Amino acid sequence: MKPAVIVFPASNCDRDIAVALEKATGKAPAMVWHGDASLPAETDFIVLPGGFSYGDYLRSGAMAAKSPIMRDVIEKAKAGTPVIGVCNGFQILCETGLLPGALMRNAGLNFVCRTVTLEVENSQSMFTSAFEKGQYVDFPVAHHDGNYFADDETLDRLEGEGRVAFRYVDNPNGSARDIAGVLGDGGNVLGLMPHPERMISPLLGGIDGAAFFRGVVDAAA
Repeated sequence: MKPAVIVFPASNCDRDIAVALEKATGKAPAMVWHGDASLPAETDFIVLPGGFSYGDYLRSGAMAAKSPIMRDVIEKAKAGTPVIGVCNGFQILCETGLLPGALMRNAGLNFVCRTVTLEVENSQSMFTSAFEKGQYVDFPVAHHDGNYFADDETLDRLEGEGRVAFRYVDNPNGSARDIAGVLGDGGNVLGLMPHPERMISPLLGGIDGAAFFRGVVDAAA
């Protein structure tokens, strides 16, 4: 696997993702600046990291979705390249239209920063293959705009097509139907609000994130 991490102005989790990917693959990912026109030709896995791209001005992720590199990210995603967007990356994927719905202000209007428990809703995707359906995993959250919203028709379609990947056990932000992670219609794009890259070692509080990344790498291989 030859992963790439997109680096936006004010990203603050790009290095965390890079460490997680290197731990899972044995090689450092390419760190691609948002202003570049294209990804390295050999890229076969893309991550949009968490953080506060452009300071989260306007709608969170809206400005980042217009960055030059996103044209190539969108093209590769539509061609089948696996793409993960974590936290702010999830917001960016929604703003590009690669995922349905939107991320709004948390229901309590407070920044939420703590470890949360998720239930694996779909264990058949390449992103969740390390887990069993119904399994509980712990990932941290750190967001102010993590309240996932879509209209009822879209939510029904996501559930009917098995595109809800993870749900919150104790919803920290008011997300519709407790949704924490959503799959794209081709199954190769995942938006996830919690941060698996922050749970890759017992020293960080747990290893569920390490299992997540190893599963993705094994599935992609």
